[in-house]
Amino acid sequence: MIDVKRRVFLKGSAAAGAVVAAAGAGLIAPQAVLAEWNEAAFRSKSVADAVKAVTGTDASVESADIKIKAPEIAENGAVVPVSVSSSIAGVTAISILAASNPSPMVASFALGETTVADVSTRIKMGKTGDVIAVVQAGDKVYTAKKEVKVTIGGCGG
Repeated sequence: MIDVKRRVFLKGSAAAGAVVAAAGAGLIAPQAVLAEWNEAAFRSKSVADAVKAVTGTDASVESADIKIKAPEIAENGAVVPVSVSSSIAGVTAISILAASNPSPMVASFALGETTVADVSTRIKMGKTGDVIAVVQAGDKVYTAKKEVKVTIGGCGG
């Protein structure tokens, strides 16, 4: 008679083996579920180039309807908590940039039509600089910025 622990172990091993075999055969393709990466935006070396790569335009308007929540002083630039929210109607995307970073684009979020325009993440900042939020709504681009002072750099500094 097989005890219960051995039976559970054998079932788990069989299931894991099936998943590994399916992945090896190409039946499970993780690329199909991953988001598309805007390489040009994330490899840009300037804020202007990154914004143009992600939005397709140079034109943007500064807006008080965008709120950036970030610390005034970040003790460690490797983990700076940033939240961006907007009361602008019809927001389809929110991007976050750290102006002083070698590659300023740090995050980009595509939002559904009924999604609340509110995102949070942790970013790396190499040194003190502006955190810039870029909000796309319809065919318009809105921006806001907030300075964050960094005491210990998080980008190798």
